[in-house]
Amino acid sequence: MGKILWQFQKSCTLQDRNKLKLFILDIFKLEKRPLAELSFVFCDDDYLLGINRSYLNHNYFTDIITFDLTEPGSQLVTGEIYISIDTVRENSVRFNCSFREELHRVIFHGCLHLCGYGDKKKGDKVQMRLKEDFYMTKYGLAVTG
Repeated sequence: MGKILWQFQKSCTLQDRNKLKLFILDIFKLEKRPLAELSFVFCDDDYLLGINRSYLNHNYFTDIITFDLTEPGSQLVTGEIYISIDTVRENSVRFNCSFREELHRVIFHGCLHLCGYGDKKKGDKVQMRLKEDFYMTKYGLAVTG
């Protein structure tokens, strides 16, 4: 069974962590991508902007950055997901949903990246959104937009 770690550079309410951990493990099982270890780092905009500049040469704010750290040839996924609480909060207002819903969508989005789903091309974005909606519904959260 995979290991999931929570780190908080910026505090936020993350309800039912054990339930969420089990659900994330289920995502990886359903997607047939066994998980070794996954770290979530919840941070502020400036922290994530620094990572975006340092590692990706991008000079803009974002809600999430996912790093796939899986060893070449390994079947077990290892990754880090950085989530800006500030941007998630702004996006929840922008998309007219609760902070909790937007936070979970972003968490599932990062997991789906580690399962091999992209979001750069239009078709990939559509598939990613359908998968996010599927897991949001399965977790019992509203699907908006």
